[in-house]
Amino acid sequence: MLFSSMIFLWVFLPAVILIYSLINLLPIKEQEIKIRVKNIFLLVASLFFYAWGGIYYLAIMIFTIIADYTGALLMDKASEDKKRRLIMAGTLAINIAILFFFKYFNMVIAVIESIMAPGDAGLLASVFTLEGTGALGFPEIVLPIGISFFTFQAMSYVVDVYRRKCDVQKDVLDFALYISLFPQLIAGPIVQYSDIEKQLRGRQEGFEKFSAGVKRFCYGLGKKVIIANSLAECADSIWASDIGSLGTATAFLGAVCYTLQIYYDFSGYSDMAIGLGKMLGFEFRENFNYPYTSLSVREFWRRWHISLSSWFRDYVYIPLGGSRRGLNRTCINLVIVFLLTGIWHGANFTFIFWGLYYAVFLLIERLFLGKYLDKNPVKVLNVVYTFLVVMVGWIFFRSDNIIQGFEFTGQLFAGAGSVDNSILNFISMRLLLVLPPALLLSGPVQRLLEKVYKKYSDNIAVKIVDLCIQMSLLLVSIVLIVSGTYNPFIYFQF
Repeated sequence: MLFSSMIFLWVFLPAVILIYSLINLLPIKEQEIKIRVKNIFLLVASLFFYAWGGIYYLAIMIFTIIADYTGALLMDKASEDKKRRLIMAGTLAINIAILFFFKYFNMVIAVIESIMAPGDAGLLASVFTLEGTGALGFPEIVLPIGISFFTFQAMSYVVDVYRRKCDVQKDVLDFALYISLFPQLIAGPIVQYSDIEKQLRGRQEGFEKFSAGVKRFCYGLGKKVIIANSLAECADSIWASDIGSLGTATAFLGAVCYTLQIYYDFSGYSDMAIGLGKMLGFEFRENFNYPYTSLSVREFWRRWHISLSSWFRDYVYIPLGGSRRGLNRTCINLVIVFLLTGIWHGANFTFIFWGLYYAVFLLIERLFLGKYLDKNPVKVLNVVYTFLVVMVGWIFFRSDNIIQGFEFTGQLFAGAGSVDNSILNFISMRLLLVLPPALLLSGPVQRLLEKVYKKYSDNIAVKIVDLCIQMSLLLVSIVLIVSGTYNPFIYFQF
């Protein structure tokens, strides 16, 4: 069930908010009991939300909940550190095995089949395109929606209990709600248990917080439906054409559109998740901080998908030694982290390359380039450098296979082009209306006007204008959804 679908906007969400609000009217004096009732209702609603995609998916998530809940309880009861480590390792192994099976089994089988019977293009081409032959007769495994997100949340809880960073959750229903809470269930942000532990037991609600949640949701919906979907039509049509006949201008347009699309798509969804959380009294961490205004690749990864970057920092990079064991070890740790980041994103050599691609640039910046970027007085050059590096990375992220990724990149820098794939064939009036605001609103305008807005945000005229913008975004988004406008969501595949 997409946040940007009619069934969610007109049925599920209003029903949840209505019933959740009515619970406050129940004649229950004890706040603890009232929160308990609310949590049970949200758990039922969240399980229904996830089961909308299939009961099969729900069974996998419930198994994950039970496994991690049990593992944490056993760790809490164990007195010896060795036994605690063994329980933690076993519980994490279960999570990793589930994630590997559902996410990477098809890739492994395709590689084996390609090695057994390479096609006419040769062994390497057959392996890297992951076409497979079906010779082994294994049925294709369907990837459960959001499995990477809720698995990482569960694993962070197990590790935090082992580290005694948080108390073990003895109430299985509250733990199940932490894993399955519908606003952040299928696309993040990845919520660490220590951030939400107290909110499960008691949280602040009120009209002001609810209004802030509605505002955040409306802006996120607008980013997703109005901007991201419009850019997606152009990007997808370019990628669907003959890559080898793209000109430099057309390839550049496709790369820019996808670069902006994935930002507005994912950050819009994160905004909606954070807004929904506020409506229900929860506070989630920010997931994006204007990443396309970054002055380096290092800074980009501090601003992009912050919850995932924080997860890998806390549970992989720092345990490996971080930057405390010398330059050589730091470089190795960075490569490991970004290789795993690529693998987390999907079962394709494109994602592995994408992760290592960033590792290379981070190493270059750490070894020598970073000091020049820091001293460079013309910061706009830093922004252009970072944006181009990120844009090329997104080409591989978007491509169906790594061969297509290199082919598209080649066209970007030396494409001869053809009449059929002229840039004029892909430019529409809708794109012309959306692309300039998409570039400006990806961070530059907000960062320039941030202090001004904070200064006048309490002004009644500013509030009225803000409200009008929210309602306009909501109205236009609903019109586009009703009209059947193309409505994909990139991070569903993760």
